[in-house]
Amino acid sequence: MATIVQAVRMALHYGEEHLGVTDIFGEDVGPPLGGVFTATQGLKTAWNTPLDERGIIGTAMGIAYAGGRPVAEIQFCDYGFNTIDLLKVAGNQRWASAGNYDMPIVVMTPSGSGIHGSLYHSHSFESIATRLPGWKIVMPSTPLDAYGLMLTAIADPNPVLVLLPKALLRTKGDELIPGEPEDDKQLKEMIDAPVGDRSEWKPRWPAVREYYVPLGVGQLARQGDSATIVSYGRTLPLCKTAADELTEEEGLSFDVVDLRSIFPYDWKMISDSIVKTGRVLIVNEDTEVTNFGEHLLRRVIDEHFYDLSVRPRVLLGQHVPGIGLNEVYEKNTVPQLPQIKQAMHELATEPE
Repeated sequence: MATIVQAVRMALHYGEEHLGVTDIFGEDVGPPLGGVFTATQGLKTAWNTPLDERGIIGTAMGIAYAGGRPVAEIQFCDYGFNTIDLLKVAGNQRWASAGNYDMPIVVMTPSGSGIHGSLYHSHSFESIATRLPGWKIVMPSTPLDAYGLMLTAIADPNPVLVLLPKALLRTKGDELIPGEPEDDKQLKEMIDAPVGDRSEWKPRWPAVREYYVPLGVGQLARQGDSATIVSYGRTLPLCKTAADELTEEEGLSFDVVDLRSIFPYDWKMISDSIVKTGRVLIVNEDTEVTNFGEHLLRRVIDEHFYDLSVRPRVLLGQHVPGIGLNEVYEKNTVPQLPQIKQAMHELATEPE
C-alpha cells in the first residue's frame, strides 16, 4: 500500500500525463532531491526555484495567466504566511473577472506538527487559509484521499490549497490507489529514488488511473450514536483510534466525520450527524483563537441549538507563539490521543 507522499507523487505523475500539468516547482522540488519529503521525485516537469515563497506564488499565477496549469510547493506551510497578500490576489481573480480568467493553480504544502519541527516547521495553516475567499482547501488523512483530492485540485479552474499533514506523510493506507501494485516493496522499487547517486535513476510509473474525491464531500470514518466527532488531517486517525477504544472499553460509538475538504466543507454530513447524536466535538491542531473549528462551532450553535443534548465543544491547539522542539513541549501544545479520548468520553457520557 502506498504512503501519502507516494500517493501525491503518483497523482502528480497522472496530472502530467493526463490533466495538462505544465510545471511542478518549488524549493528543492526538482532533481536531485525531489522535494524535502520526496513528493516530487522523478516527475518530468519538476524544477527548482530560489528560496522565495512570494516568487513561487507569483510565478504560479503568471503561468496560469499564460494558460498553463502549475503545481507549486511551499516547502513548509510556516513559510506561506509571508505570501498572504499574493494568495488573496490569486483567490479573487476569477471573481473579479466574472469568470473570464481562470486561475488553475495548485499550491501544496506540508502542515501541522508531529515531526519535531520546532518553531518554524510545525505551524498549521488551514485557519488562515479559510480567510482567503476564492481558494478551495483540502487536507487528506489517507493515501487514497490524497491521490483523489490532488487529481480534483489539478482539474479545478480555481486555486486550490492542498495541505499535507506532516505527521502522516509516511503513513500507509489500507486501500489501493487504482493501478497501484499490491506489493508495497514493488511500488517502492518503482517510484522511490535510491539513496545516493540518482543521476541515472528514472522511475517506472505504475499505470495509475483516474480517481477523484469531490471537494466539499466528507467521509464517515466511523459510525455510531453516542456523539459526533469532526476532524481532519493529523488528528483524524487519533479520533478513529479513540472511537475504537471507547467502543471496545465502554460500548460507546461515534460518528467520526473526516472533512477531507476544509473549504468547501460537508455541512450536510455534519448536520445530519448532529441531529442523530445531539452531541458534537470538533478536533484539530491549529491554534485555538480564530480557529476554523470555532467557525464550525458557531454554525452548530446557530443551526442546531435545539438539537443539542449537551454543550458543543472544541479541542484545538494551544494559543502559544510556536511549538517547541522538545517532545514534551510538542505533545502538550497540540491534541494527542489521551486528550482526544478523554474529551470524547466526557462528551458522550455527560448527562442531558
